[in-house]
Amino acid sequence: MKQVFENRLTAIAAEGGDLLYGGLKGIEKEALRVGKDGALSLLEHPAGLGSALTNRYITTDFSEALLEFVTPAFATTWEALNCVCNIHQFTYSQLGDEMLWPASMPCRIPGDDKIPLARYGSSNVGQMKTIYRRGLGFRYGRQMQTIAGVHFNFSLPDRFWASYQSMLADDSGVDAFRSEQYLGMIRNFQRMGWLVLYLFGASPALCKSFAGGKAKTMKSLTDDTYYEPYGTSLRMSDLGYSNQSQSRLNISLNSLDEYVKGLSSAIETPEPAYEGIGVKVDGHYRQLNANLLQIENEYYSSVRPKRVARSGERPTAALRRGGIEYVEIRSLDINLFDPCGINQNTMRFMEAMLIYCLLQDSPALGDEGLLEINRNQVETAKYGRDPNFRLQRDGRSVSVNDWASEITDGILAVAAEIDHHDHNDSYSEAVRQMQGLIDHPDETPSARILDELDQSGSGFFDFALAMAKSHRDYFALIAQPNQAANAQYLQEAAASVQRQAELEASDSVSLDKYLADYFG
Repeated sequence: MKQVFENRLTAIAAEGGDLLYGGLKGIEKEALRVGKDGALSLLEHPAGLGSALTNRYITTDFSEALLEFVTPAFATTWEALNCVCNIHQFTYSQLGDEMLWPASMPCRIPGDDKIPLARYGSSNVGQMKTIYRRGLGFRYGRQMQTIAGVHFNFSLPDRFWASYQSMLADDSGVDAFRSEQYLGMIRNFQRMGWLVLYLFGASPALCKSFAGGKAKTMKSLTDDTYYEPYGTSLRMSDLGYSNQSQSRLNISLNSLDEYVKGLSSAIETPEPAYEGIGVKVDGHYRQLNANLLQIENEYYSSVRPKRVARSGERPTAALRRGGIEYVEIRSLDINLFDPCGINQNTMRFMEAMLIYCLLQDSPALGDEGLLEINRNQVETAKYGRDPNFRLQRDGRSVSVNDWASEITDGILAVAAEIDHHDHNDSYSEAVRQMQGLIDHPDETPSARILDELDQSGSGFFDFALAMAKSHRDYFALIAQPNQAANAQYLQEAAASVQRQAELEASDSVSLDKYLADYFG
């Protein structure tokens, strides 16, 4: 595999056309709204942020209190980070006394029945989005859906694909070739994705109000805090998204056809446990259907193949139409130490890592490989910094240090090739910083959080609340707010309200007919 990677990178470098520079990067960052006391907000979506249904930059995820910031796709990490920062600053100007929770694991939250679902108005599409979220609550519990993260979206520049296809002497259509290569990238990212949890995991502790009875085996740090001494990302463990509810869903990523068919089958296959919930009860929808998945987005994976869908188009239909356009990485925790939750070095490392995953040989994944991937992710999430922890690689036991060093050596070679365009060292320096964390796990974000808790004697909630106040003050003290960006977001907020009203006025069929047509 190493030889395959080196040969491909050498061929790319020989082209001399900066083929790897300028891939498009977008960020989706979630954050809970909380009151001054750190409790989950029970207020409606702030009016100044416009319509959560149609605003292009600021929407909501599961709960009315769970904001999601969405950037356009940019060619540079600075543009992406600047946009995230501007959206944060504008949002704070509309929040009043509320704050943004700075951590992936939730604040001190109430029971499921008190957590408000996101609301999107009376249009059919808006009602469908709320019903879908109600179904998630019935299926998995509302508390789990309040976990937040950062999604990193990436695509290679268009000019890369023709040259790369020629290098590999591939004569298939360009869409089919691109999709096949992105799937190879995704399979390799799954194999190596444990490294993201080790390097960027920032959820080694959580509030007991969230964990409930699920954390009986965890250690108590304080009266209100559970923790794992060597944990990295409890968000990605069996306490968070890696739950057993979807354990029977082995959606193949060995071909685009298999992936689309697998997802489509899950959406059409009845699940007895969900049939017991009911679909429409006493005239009100509890969920969209009683199948294994209500819609494609319910399938949780640390990485997804994506294509921008047209209006009313289902994600699988978009993939069938044009193939994979970009990949979405979903395993990044919110970094408590960054006011925006992510920084340029993280983005640079992730970009170089994804290109490394693309250039590596990527065999098909079978059941044993998927079990190994799942084991490595869950175990790294809970015990990744333990000096005695071992990963599984092709049936063999391997140390974190050995495998991480091999991977980051390859990522560094990719970073150096990207750096050629700007004649600087920014990508390479980002990778070298992460290499330092391999030998010094006590400097990872997860270790730093536990050290802060130990030094201060505070619990997770008090520590995160203090960080929330610090981040609020940071955005308040920025001397020169971006007036052009603020004006843009104000204009978008107003326009989004109008778009929602137009949607609601244009509905010409009942909700029942709309849903039947959508799934038909």
